[in-house]
Amino acid sequence: MSSQIILLAETGSDLPVELARELGVCLVPMHVSMGDITLDDGTFPPEDVCEYYDRTGKIPTTSGSTPYDFEVVYEEIFARNPDAQVLHLAYSAVTTCSYHSSQLALEGKPYAGNVRLVDTKHVSAGQSAVVIAVAEWLRDNPQASLEEAAAQAEIISRKTRMCFVPNNLNYLRAGGRCSNAVALVGNLLNLHPCIEILDGRLIACKKYRGAMTRIAPTLLREFGEKNGLGKDKLILISTPYMDDAIRTVLEEEAHKLGYRQIQWIPTGCVITCHGGPGAFGIVGMT
Repeated sequence: MSSQIILLAETGSDLPVELARELGVCLVPMHVSMGDITLDDGTFPPEDVCEYYDRTGKIPTTSGSTPYDFEVVYEEIFARNPDAQVLHLAYSAVTTCSYHSSQLALEGKPYAGNVRLVDTKHVSAGQSAVVIAVAEWLRDNPQASLEEAAAQAEIISRKTRMCFVPNNLNYLRAGGRCSNAVALVGNLLNLHPCIEILDGRLIACKKYRGAMTRIAPTLLREFGEKNGLGKDKLILISTPYMDDAIRTVLEEEAHKLGYRQIQWIPTGCVITCHGGPGAFGIVGMT
């Protein structure tokens, strides 16, 4: 990327490492705890999250990036280039401490004035979509100031829409997000809540009933119409053990609806803890 502005995001954005490298994005680790062991997100496969649940019946807990995590990255950036400019496109601030940790890491630092923070109000591939779009905008506007880039990031964040549908309610139940009774009835009736990211929060909206392969194209069509999604690009979210048939029906429906570019982004460990295996998601821009 030709712009001199360096983008920063958490690993919970699920931005693929290769793409982050290509775009010049620095990733700050979030964390996953399984029992007494805490690991950096991205350092182990998300399938391990599923294996831990299958073995223990418990969902690993997640935590945001710490001030130390950000200090390490900021120090590396400014050691290489004391005049660097950094735009932190943060994981939704109402869901984790990462945004605040970034602020704490900058307190008293001589380079604090060269950093701007934007709460994307998104998680997972929604945050990725914002990061990718900002990186592309900077590529086309290499002379943009840090303030201009931050303002554009705010606009892009507001235009971004994301939802995902869990395969079943087991992970929501184990994580305390729904009761045993609700999960039991939901699973018996084959109900799948559509979880939307609204103002930074994960909100259960419309419920769909039936096989995931039947739900997927219907949701894509309804979600696109509801939000007036542009047809230039569509991001689809895959999870561990997602049925390949879901990929097929989503791509077929996306082509029918006229989406010109389709990009798949797999979930990492953090969002797998919330959505579980077999889920899928949709990200687009109004």
